[in-house]
Amino acid sequence: MPEPAYVRIAGEYARRIRAGELPPGMQLPSHTEIAQREGVSDIVVRKALELLLSQGLVRSVRRRGIFVADRPNLVRVSPERQMETAERTFQNESDRDIQVERETEQIPATSELAEALGLSVGELIAHVITRATEDGRPISVSDTYHPVDVADVSGADFLEETISDQLPTAPHAEWLRTPPGDLVKTVHQRFLSANDRIIMISDVSYPRDRYDAFVFRMALK
Repeated sequence: MPEPAYVRIAGEYARRIRAGELPPGMQLPSHTEIAQREGVSDIVVRKALELLLSQGLVRSVRRRGIFVADRPNLVRVSPERQMETAERTFQNESDRDIQVERETEQIPATSELAEALGLSVGELIAHVITRATEDGRPISVSDTYHPVDVADVSGADFLEETISDQLPTAPHAEWLRTPPGDLVKTVHQRFLSANDRIIMISDVSYPRDRYDAFVFRMALK
């Protein structure tokens, strides 16, 4: 899925804020200045700043402008997160060394996956395991499943996410180095087409204290 301009702009500011290039209390350029610098419309700039606000990275002062927050929080925001690669997402969250590795294989669909994806039991599906580290510390692991004829989520019209604290699967616990009995933050994702066909399923696990908050943005009109 192509990365929207507002996600790219917000990501660049997020990285600079978290790296300390833009210190707390610093005023950001005006909407017009950012629009001219980035070659985008005021609408794109407004969406980018709204995303930074929802992440807790900036604050708005009426009649004065947008300022870098005093204590930026680490907030996971959807669906914008799905418009970035994992590498870019985590690099925007930290100035530390980010490493992402992926394993892709084709496996026969279990009865549960076959029912969810509208396929026959045993039909081959793609299984992608994505693991991420920050300075060598595991920060994320996910299992993604989709039909072999689906390349990415560009064909999805809707995203559903279910967030919960629960015991991780054995592979996720091993990767995150979770002590036995400890919970992790899990996100179950379903990407659906306009006719409600599920084209991709993903289960993501994070250390429970990775994010200060999870925010899901949706269009009401």
